Amino acid sequence: MKKRLLLLLILSLVFVTCASGCGQKSLLNPDNPVALTLWHVYGEQADSPMNRLIDEFNSSVGKEKGIVITTTLMSNASQIGQKLLDAQAEKPGALDMPDMFFCHNSNAEELGVDNLIDWETCFSKDEMGAFVSDFLPDGMVNDTLVVLPVTKSTQLLFLNGTEFARFSKATGITTDDLQTWDGFFEAAAKYYDWSSGKPFCAFDYLLRSVELNAISSGTAAESLYKDGWYDFSNNALKTSWLQFANALVQGHIVISDLYSNTQVMTGEVAGGMGSSASILYYNDTVTYPDNTTEPMDLQILPMPRAAGGKMLASQAGVGLCALKTTAQKQEAISVFAHWLTDSDRNLAFAAQTGYMPVTYDAFDAIKDYDFNNAAFASLYQTFTQVQQSARILSEPSFAGFYGKTGSLYEALRAKQKDYAKRSAGGADTEQLSEQTWKLFKGIS
Repeated sequence: MKKRLLLLLILSLVFVTCASGCGQKSLLNPDNPVALTLWHVYGEQADSPMNRLIDEFNSSVGKEKGIVITTTLMSNASQIGQKLLDAQAEKPGALDMPDMFFCHNSNAEELGVDNLIDWETCFSKDEMGAFVSDFLPDGMVNDTLVVLPVTKSTQLLFLNGTEFARFSKATGITTDDLQTWDGFFEAAAKYYDWSSGKPFCAFDYLLRSVELNAISSGTAAESLYKDGWYDFSNNALKTSWLQFANALVQGHIVISDLYSNTQVMTGEVAGGMGSSASILYYNDTVTYPDNTTEPMDLQILPMPRAAGGKMLASQAGVGLCALKTTAQKQEAISVFAHWLTDSDRNLAFAAQTGYMPVTYDAFDAIKDYDFNNAAFASLYQTFTQVQQSARILSEPSFAGFYGKTGSLYEALRAKQKDYAKRSAGGADTEQLSEQTWKLFKGIS
């Protein structure tokens, strides 16, 4: 009898939680507001864009309905997962577990899906249809949407427009040639010769370009991986890798020192392949080693695709998670999540941070949005092109995966100048490329 009563109580709480967004009587009371805590990764300064949004919510909808949100931690995407695990385990010195937090799907999986709100119980089917469909699978863990998309980044090609214009005038290479990897590598080789030995492009995340090139050529994404790393018996993976390696060993491209924007802004390279969010760190001018400067005229292009292949794009970024809690708190969380992902607000927030918005209406509104500079306008025009034309794929999220990629980039970074020197001295580029493949296979 007691078990039956407990089951009925649980079901009634679930019903109230789900029904509260469907016209049922609200559990919220402006005279007795419910308090929610939040951890986020959108800037660690007090005046961060997310903190400003929280203040706006508290003074408007929150005040009207009886919800007060307090930010209790500002972290970053690489550290928040461990902080959440420490809080969940109640480790000494750890903060209390927040009601809401931003994290990756791998972090959500570690916290346990059963502990987290399924956003499909908060949003109707029609409301879920407002989100860009490619973004939703990235928030699924065990077939449950526990990570709600709020903003997304993708990898793009950033060009020093002033330098590229000179190069284009001298060689006839245009940005149209950069639509495919074949054209990109031809441009990189010509730039190397034209510039007397400068790399054309620095890559922050080379492997993602290698992966998307292979997938664009026709191979299935899932076939590239095995046991949480890569399947080195996959011929498409090796073919794609060697295409990039051939350019790397000749000095036509490089692995970035850390972030490619620094090398673009100092004139070491003409372009950088990196996260769209790096727009925040590009200056309006280029400062060359001799201290001469000139306007950057930043140009931003989608990642190239395989010749004859489909346009693909990566997606990365955290999303909003929330702990299962009382029916009243879950209603408050649902109110905030709806408010946060409203299309106008979503675009306005994304435009402050260099990220993509996540709803179709927000993307549609880009054409009429008043961006504060030409670089941001270029970025969001490119976002529109990506959303309309590309299949947007999630990045791998295997445990330990990014530690291995970091080891690979560190090893290549240490050897790339020697590869280029040996290539210029007459060494066989195919043999050098095979050496990089061997190095890649040795990472475990």
